[in-house]
Amino acid sequence: MTIHFHSLSNGLRVAVEEMPEIRTASIGVWVNVGARYEKREENGIAHFLEHLAFKGTKTRNALEIAEKIEDIGGYINAYTGREVTNYSAKVLSEHVNIGLDVLSDIILNSTFLDTEIEVEREVIIQEIGMYLDTPDDVVFDWLQDVCYPDQPIGRSILGNPENVKRFGQKDFFNFLRKYYAPKEMIVCVAGGVRHLEVFRIIEEKFGFLDAIDTPKPIKAEFGGGEYRKEKDLEQAHFAFALEAPKLTDPKLYDARVFTSILGGGMSSRLFQQLREKRGLCYSIFSFIETLSDTGSIMIYSGTGRDQVGELSNVVAEELKKLASNVMDNEVKRAKAQMKAGMLMALENPFSRCERMARSLTIWGRIIDLEEIIEKIEEVNVQKVKDFGLALLNNKKAGLSLYGPITKAPELSHLLSVLNK
Repeated sequence: MTIHFHSLSNGLRVAVEEMPEIRTASIGVWVNVGARYEKREENGIAHFLEHLAFKGTKTRNALEIAEKIEDIGGYINAYTGREVTNYSAKVLSEHVNIGLDVLSDIILNSTFLDTEIEVEREVIIQEIGMYLDTPDDVVFDWLQDVCYPDQPIGRSILGNPENVKRFGQKDFFNFLRKYYAPKEMIVCVAGGVRHLEVFRIIEEKFGFLDAIDTPKPIKAEFGGGEYRKEKDLEQAHFAFALEAPKLTDPKLYDARVFTSILGGGMSSRLFQQLREKRGLCYSIFSFIETLSDTGSIMIYSGTGRDQVGELSNVVAEELKKLASNVMDNEVKRAKAQMKAGMLMALENPFSRCERMARSLTIWGRIIDLEEIIEKIEEVNVQKVKDFGLALLNNKKAGLSLYGPITKAPELSHLLSVLNK
């Protein structure tokens, strides 16, 4: 398996990983724009635009877009993140030209007809409603908001119903022209394809685009804070966050190991202490979210109204303990999990596309797997301890609580436990 890289004269980048042993091709177009690029009055437009891309182009209506892919047994999808929007397809290898044709069509030739906007507007309002009815999702949006107050990066990716009801055709075309520039696009293909053929198709589909500069997002500042909403739910939902390194920070791998030991699996400290020993919850985990200029270590659990106080305190106590008594076997286990997870993901061709796109976005080159493994191996007990102590000394945290939470402690109390 060989990775080939090509850059168009207008700045669009292409990476192809040839996998001759498989008969399918995964295709992804990553556009470096997401919810954090939006102004307050635009919040939700990047996600809305991604939806509308499938609703019709200059040559195809929504049904024809779906049929073109599904007639050849393929799949097409998309997602909007805080920093990127992705459009993807999976097809048989002999149909890679069709996959690239449809993806380029929906990205470059969408018409944003008023009739389609009105239909999709209702779809997205329903999506927001469904999301608001899912407490373990919405509690993270509130957490993001308190961690990054009054900043685009702290707002919901879906936006709010008021904005969604207001967006019109002109808004979508303006946003598209402003941010969908070739130098902000990366096209990745992995599977049973030939790189020269893929390069030729992409030159044909995207080479005519003019190279333009795009605005950069506002720099993120982790602030921290607290949001609580009392509601008669079955569970009290607890979400807690501490500031983590950005994607290019050398301490990122120390942070990932720390987070894995804390709540990354069934052997993690939080799972063992809160679920296995105390029976305080069914679900408990921690993870790290990293972006270009910031990051967050987040902890989530759902528990009963009478248990939320004890659970909150134990989380803070386990965080503090881990920063001082990391054990060698825990570090080894976390590193093994990280390496295995990375290598297992590569069994999925789309994950290979995502890895190439992410690497090009962050580093401007595709990082060799051995280089990543080397960085993981460099993590040791002392580095994890040093990271943990620095994490607690930051004295900034975010707390979000939803449900029957009258017995939950305030953020100031949890910070006092961390900093005793």
